[in-house]
Amino acid sequence: MADILKREFIYLWYYFDVQFRQIVFWWAAGILIGSVISVFFKDRIHNVLKRMDGSETWIPGLIMASLLGIASPLCMYGTIPLAASVSAGGIRDSHLAAFMMTSILLNPQLIVYSASLGITVLLVRIVSCFLCGIAAGMLVHVFYGNRPFFDFRGFAEGKSRDTDPDMFMRLLKNIGRNIKATGPMFLLGIFLSALFQRYVPQDLLTQVFAGNEAWGVLMAATIGVPLYACGGGTIPLIRQWLLDGMSIGSAAAFMITGPATKITNLGALKIVFGLRKFVLYLLYVMTFSLVCGMLVNILL
Repeated sequence: MADILKREFIYLWYYFDVQFRQIVFWWAAGILIGSVISVFFKDRIHNVLKRMDGSETWIPGLIMASLLGIASPLCMYGTIPLAASVSAGGIRDSHLAAFMMTSILLNPQLIVYSASLGITVLLVRIVSCFLCGIAAGMLVHVFYGNRPFFDFRGFAEGKSRDTDPDMFMRLLKNIGRNIKATGPMFLLGIFLSALFQRYVPQDLLTQVFAGNEAWGVLMAATIGVPLYACGGGTIPLIRQWLLDGMSIGSAAAFMITGPATKITNLGALKIVFGLRKFVLYLLYVMTFSLVCGMLVNILL
């Protein structure tokens, strides 16, 4: 029994070590770049958003808001107070919907993490998240027009934690917070990936996720709901699934439903949406992820 356990430990350590060596550079680079943007550029990004007072034309405003959401380093509990602040300044709800949607799905740190998945998957992730924000803004514009879509009562913009007067120390503290926040889930993701490599047959994953069929995309979109806890933590899993035969379309679906339905995000979104709009949000996310995943499989 002891020999069996020792053998299994060696196998798992081998898989863990290989994955760690292949991904740790991207994780470290993501931490550094994300912290640099948060410390030196976050205020500039958010000031651009605050200057969008509703005078922008519809489509250009959606494009700008969607891009700003991707560039913003804030988590959802930082994004909503910011959105409440700019909403009071007169920004259109359609533009705000585009910003919040892409902010949920992507950030600069996660873009760098995703580079370890290959340039094709990285581009698919960026473009699909950008279009998801655009589509969300369009739907709010078409179906709600000038009627209010969000309810930000009770939310106030929080104070920045990057307050150290020494810029270098401010950056180091931000890096430390990012490591503390993402490190445990990053290591857990690598460990889960090692478990998949060791104990889940490759043929099974290929049958479930590969090919151009809607079934693989649906399965990926569905498991994204309970499995996604941290962006950095899921990168090792996605990487291994792609190596085992997961289609890029299925990966795209997973990368949309995962962050969009992460439990910590849903709690905040339920407050600003209300029940009916919250259900509409979930239906939109699932529908967009399925359509996006199938289109990606057809095109690629």
